[in-house]
Amino acid sequence: MWETILTAPFFGLLQLAVIDEDGEHPLVFPCRRTASGWKHAITGIPVNVRPTHWREWIEDGDAPQA
Repeated sequence: MWETILTAPFFGLLQLAVIDEDGEHPLVFPCRRTASGWKHAITGIPVNVRPTHWREWIEDGDAPQA
């Protein structure tokens, strides 16, 4: 289940999404929240998105469908 982005923790692997009138648009890679914004959890590269929702990252094969 998606949670509002305001409650996203500063630890763990998260899946981010933008949810709009067309539905859910989840990112396909794990992210981490940092004091300076969102980063790709594997590469550490900043992610330039304005997500609306988050959920725990689940490895491929176990991930819920958008």
